[in-house]
Amino acid sequence: MDRVGEGLDRAVQGAFTRPVPKSAGAQVRYLVKQHQGSTRRVAELLGVTQRTVERYVKNRIRRPRPELAARLEREVRSRWQPQVRARAKRTAATSGGIVIDTRARFGFTAAPGTTDDARLRHVTLALPPSHAARLFTAQESGATEDELRRIAAEALGEVYFRDSGRRAQGLEVEFTDLEHVEFDL
Repeated sequence: MDRVGEGLDRAVQGAFTRPVPKSAGAQVRYLVKQHQGSTRRVAELLGVTQRTVERYVKNRIRRPRPELAARLEREVRSRWQPQVRARAKRTAATSGGIVIDTRARFGFTAAPGTTDDARLRHVTLALPPSHAARLFTAQESGATEDELRRIAAEALGEVYFRDSGRRAQGLEVEFTDLEHVEFDL
């Protein structure tokens, strides 16, 4: 099952202008540089000894074990090109908007006499900048996955189901059984 927070991160990473370092040595050197040259802090971050970090910096060790390689990749990606990342978020939140592609079961709370049975739908939709701003602001403030899903459901309800206030007033939408979610800037 995909997560909304991870989808937002992948969308922002699509804006990178330079490739992320590939080798373990280059990744560790980048992390050491980000932590003002402290191999001790990088060792604590990765869960290895300081001496192991020093060996990666000097290219004495070249192939990390799989779980360490995954941690290295995740930590480098989360810190790579912060200005490019911020500019992409700012553009999406002010002028560009964000595209959401999702396959999920949508449930409704609507007026009596209407069908509110949840149905599995595949929706690809461009969300306006205001909804992108809400998603990014919530993510940066440490919102939980459920809160991010609720915000995405509100955005889809407003733009797709209620057509920006032109139909289905009072319809509340909720995300359930999220199979796939992907974002693009």
